[in-house]
Amino acid sequence: MQTSLAGRVGLVTGGASGLGRATSVALAAHGVHVVVADIDVVGADQTADTITGLGGSAEARQFDVTSSQDRSSATADLFQAYGDTFNILVNVAGIDRPGYLVDVDEAAYQQVFAVNCHGPVFLMKAFLNGFLASRTSDVEAEIFNIISISAITVGSGAVAYNSSKAAFAKATEIFQTETREFAHPCRIQGMMPAAMDTPMMAQWGIPKERMMDPADVAAEVVHALRRPRSVIGQNLIFTPRPENFPR
Repeated sequence: MQTSLAGRVGLVTGGASGLGRATSVALAAHGVHVVVADIDVVGADQTADTITGLGGSAEARQFDVTSSQDRSSATADLFQAYGDTFNILVNVAGIDRPGYLVDVDEAAYQQVFAVNCHGPVFLMKAFLNGFLASRTSDVEAEIFNIISISAITVGSGAVAYNSSKAAFAKATEIFQTETREFAHPCRIQGMMPAAMDTPMMAQWGIPKERMMDPADVAAEVVHALRRPRSVIGQNLIFTPRPENFPR
């Protein structure tokens, strides 16, 4: 049987636009109270308003995934408010700063890693520790990471993005292994979608017909979160529609 998402609370990073917005809307349609987290608080508010306008439940939170303070305060606040019903984390936030071997900017490179890998890694840590401390029933937590097909493809001018996503993919696999080894009540999954029709991709000039619809990818996220709990502990890193590789 599929797992019900109704009545659960989920934090979606990067929820102000693109896949983060589509995922927030899709989760809310299945009864999740969505915390739309983004550094762009105006966009986060718009996503939350869209959800409530459709009859769902949501709140917006200004959130910088690279900030240790934001990661700590967001998880602490949500566990205090919702207890272990806050048991879904979806890491969507991501940035891309093009750069070639002869001109790659060091600060931009480090920022991409901070948003795409380091921040989500330590957010997972804060989330799981908070969940373990708040858990009062047999409920299981869910962590879902949006990686990218760029983790395994090679794109000229994309050293920061591709490398950060490759690192995030490996971190996801390692944490999956640890949840099995230590029997943590948490399932970790990851997805490697191809290029999506989102604001971040505009800089690459990829034709829309070659890109995925964020709503389709969001539906895959919801489907994965609703998989039977019997699949907990398996390495579920998958790539929908690999024929859409942009380069």
